[in-house]
Amino acid sequence: MHNSSRNHFELFNLPARFAIDLNTLDQHYRKLQSAVHPDRFAAAPAAERLHSMQQATQANEAYRTLKDPTARARYLLQINGVDTEEESNTAMPAEFLVLQMEWREAMEDARAARDIPALDKLLHEMQQESKTLQQHLHWALDEKKAYSEAAETVRKLRFLDKVRDDIQQSISKLEE
Repeated sequence: MHNSSRNHFELFNLPARFAIDLNTLDQHYRKLQSAVHPDRFAAAPAAERLHSMQQATQANEAYRTLKDPTARARYLLQINGVDTEEESNTAMPAEFLVLQMEWREAMEDARAARDIPALDKLLHEMQQESKTLQQHLHWALDEKKAYSEAAETVRKLRFLDKVRDDIQQSISKLEE
């Protein structure tokens, strides 16, 4: 049984859509992981061991991609032949650019003031915004197949993910 042509969704018997059941993803991942775990092939011929390692690697990558909403949306667009142009297309609606600047400033101010509650509040705000964008992706990808709109939303989410990581790092540093 050769798996290389199966996409990440097929690998876990999931419909290729943005809104997936994460519990089902976890269950299918664990099942697949134990089936291809290198320990099970310790005594097998080298070719079989290699194959199980490749499958385990593919399962890990597929799982990481589908678990993360931004990566899942990007991957869905990719298998539908749409490039999210995250490196080349930095155009954003004006109101989102304004929000970006406000978040960055709020983060810098809170960091300078060593204000962990303010950073936590900002993090919560960004998680809410992220949820809103994910709902939009569900609509754009699963309902409307509005791929260019979804690609823009992925670019926004990627930005949010970066700022959230920065905020979390700031909180960790201040807590040390």
